[in-house]
Amino acid sequence: MKNLRVLIVGNGGREHALAWKLAQSPELEQLFVAPGNAGTVMWNVPIPTQDIPALIEFALKEKIDLTLVGPEDPLSLGIVDAFHEAGLRIFGPTQAAAQLEGSKSFAKTIMESAQIPTAAWAIFEDPLPAKAYVRSIGAPCVLKADGLAAGKGVIVAMDLETALQAVDEIMDGGFGSAGKKLVIEEFLEGQEVSLLCFSDGVTACPMVPVQDHKRALEGDLGLNTGGMGTYSPPPIWTAELEASVMKDLVAPTLQVMSARGTPFQGVLFLGLMLTQRGPKLLEYNVRFGDPETQVVMKRLKSDLLPILWACTEGRLSEVELEWKEEVAVCVVMAAPGYPLAYAKGIPIHLPELQGSDSVIFQAGTGISEGQLLSTGGRVLGITAEGKTLQQAREKAYVLVEKIDFPKAHYRRDIGVKGL
Repeated sequence: MKNLRVLIVGNGGREHALAWKLAQSPELEQLFVAPGNAGTVMWNVPIPTQDIPALIEFALKEKIDLTLVGPEDPLSLGIVDAFHEAGLRIFGPTQAAAQLEGSKSFAKTIMESAQIPTAAWAIFEDPLPAKAYVRSIGAPCVLKADGLAAGKGVIVAMDLETALQAVDEIMDGGFGSAGKKLVIEEFLEGQEVSLLCFSDGVTACPMVPVQDHKRALEGDLGLNTGGMGTYSPPPIWTAELEASVMKDLVAPTLQVMSARGTPFQGVLFLGLMLTQRGPKLLEYNVRFGDPETQVVMKRLKSDLLPILWACTEGRLSEVELEWKEEVAVCVVMAAPGYPLAYAKGIPIHLPELQGSDSVIFQAGTGISEGQLLSTGGRVLGITAEGKTLQQAREKAYVLVEKIDFPKAHYRRDIGVKGL
């Protein structure tokens, strides 16, 4: 395992963070990112994430040793199966295993088979019985589009009127084909934590726990977004909690997936609610999270490349993961108007960074005539580490203030709940 040529598929902040980490590996010969963004410009290849035939053609031509898939869409489209058929090594779940994220109803049936603690739930394909069910259980409740909706297909309804409107919004095409089926769940109270795990299909190794801030506005108000910021580790997390999650949630999931003939290899991402009755599983994702990856990669001491390689060979049990003690915080700077309609093409000027404590991960960015411009909703992930959460927050926000990004929208309370 030397002089490896690696391809990352994706164009967000997560992919910049993965590229930043992989570029430090002594095992790496050359890195490519397809299609990438302005932060990964030195590695970019202009191939869209969903153009699987073109990605395979590139990987064969460039003799790529390992491909790493960032976003969920190509995984749900079967990129891993297609690469395997072409004789190419790739890190990520097959199309069958990716249903854990691609279909909320599939995920719930797996949780049921594995006897995993989760919210009470029901599945509907018709709005009338869905509304009758909402009236019977009352509010608050949670409504989820069954399919992929870019992290935005979940509505937490605190009153009956909102819940009934949500049925219409999801099932009347507000989320496209993702809303053909609707999952309605009981509302769980507690703190949410994300735990990402490397998996080779049999063994799983936990990464560091992360707390995400999904809502657009301070105080966890406003619309749901793809994530406005993260920090790691949350003080509420303990070694005992981690051991119980690995034993009662992760291990049974891998066992059931293997027994079905669809073993899970890749990143198994658990969205957890820490309730008074113990941890419950909200959802699975099947890839590195965004903006979770930004803080996870900042805290990963080990070389990422041998970990990914071991997963593809079923040798994860031989790998020892090392993590930094430091706390990491990521503040997302988004375009004004996000998560609703937002402007693009806003000129951005970044400061020179001093030292290795902080990194500016780029997401929705591009370059035109030498000028850095915004191209998406979530644009930058300002990531800093410190000895304490307070120190990491201060470093991140000091850096945010130095960035010239007119009318940028960001939350000023990332990590406050951890204090």
